[in-house]
Amino acid sequence: MDKKSLRIVFMGTPDFAVESLRILVENDYNVVGVITMPDKPSGRGHKIQYSAVKKYALEHNLPLLQPEKLKDEDFLNALKAWNADLQIVVAFRMLPEVVWNMPRCGTFNLHGSLLPQYRGAAPINWAIINGEKETGVTTFFLTHEIDTGKIILQEKVKIGENDNAGKIHDELMQTGAVLVRKTVDMIWEGKVDAIDQSQFFANESDLKAAPKIFKETCRIDWDKPAEEIHNLIRGMSPYPAAWTELHMEGKEPIMVKIYASAIVERNNGEPAGSIATDNKSYLRVACANGYISITDIQFAGKRAMKIDEVLRGYKFEEEAYFK
Repeated sequence: MDKKSLRIVFMGTPDFAVESLRILVENDYNVVGVITMPDKPSGRGHKIQYSAVKKYALEHNLPLLQPEKLKDEDFLNALKAWNADLQIVVAFRMLPEVVWNMPRCGTFNLHGSLLPQYRGAAPINWAIINGEKETGVTTFFLTHEIDTGKIILQEKVKIGENDNAGKIHDELMQTGAVLVRKTVDMIWEGKVDAIDQSQFFANESDLKAAPKIFKETCRIDWDKPAEEIHNLIRGMSPYPAAWTELHMEGKEPIMVKIYASAIVERNNGEPAGSIATDNKSYLRVACANGYISITDIQFAGKRAMKIDEVLRGYKFEEEAYFK
C-alpha cells in the first residue's frame, strides 16, 4: 500500500503550522481532517477572525473541526470517525491522552527548538534572548508531560548575531515542514527509533526553559549589559516587541517599542538609560557597559519607523532618558 494512503489528522493554528500542512497536502498525503482553535473576535471591530490553519483548510476543502473542549464527547466521536492512523500537532495546544493516544501510529508534535532545550510556549524568542548561536526544530511523540516525549528527528538552524525572532520563525517554519514530511515517511516505513529525552542531558538543571512571554518580560532594563539588551530586542522582534518608557521633564512618560538595535562603543560612565542623539540620524542609549544604537522604533499610537525618519519629525529634549 502506498504510504500516502496513511490517514493523517493535522492539528494547528497559526502561520507556523500552515507550512507543515501545505507540504503534506501539496505532496498528496492523505490528510483526512484538520483541527484548529475556535474562531475568535479580533481587532477594534471585534470581527470574527479565522486561524491561518482554518483559512488553508477551507481553501483546500479539508474536513475541519474546531472544538472548544478536547474532551467533549461529540468532538471525540467526530475524531474517531476520521479513523486516523497518525496525528500531527504543530503549534496547537496541549492534548489530553484520550486524543493523542487514539491513532495506531501515535501522535507527534513539531517543536521550534532542539529539545530537550527550550520546552515551553516561546522557544524561538528565548533562544535569541539567551544569545544562542543555533536552534532548530524537533519532532517527538506526545506523552503526558508537555514537550517531553521521545525524539524522532531534529534539524539545526544557525542564529546570526543580528537575526530576530521573525527571521528565525520563518526559517524554522520552512525547515520544520520538511522535517514533518520526513517524520511521516519514517513512521510509515517503520524506521523510527525514537530516543528518550533523558539521553540528551545529565541534570534537569542543565535545561533552559521557554515560558510564555508577558508584557513585563519585554521591558528593557537599561542597567543590563549591551549584549543582553540587544538580544532581548531582537528576541522580541517583531512581536511582541521590547519596550521602554521615554521620560521628559514635566511630561507624562511615553511608551516606546524598539524593534532593532546595534551594539556600539563603550560609554563614558553615563547613567543607564541616558540618551545621546544628534536629532538627525542616530539615537544611542547608555547601558551597563556600552551604548545601544536604536535603529527601528515605534511611539505609542504611531507606526514603526527607522530612527532617521523619526528624527525628521521629532526632537529629543536634552534631559530625556529611557527607563
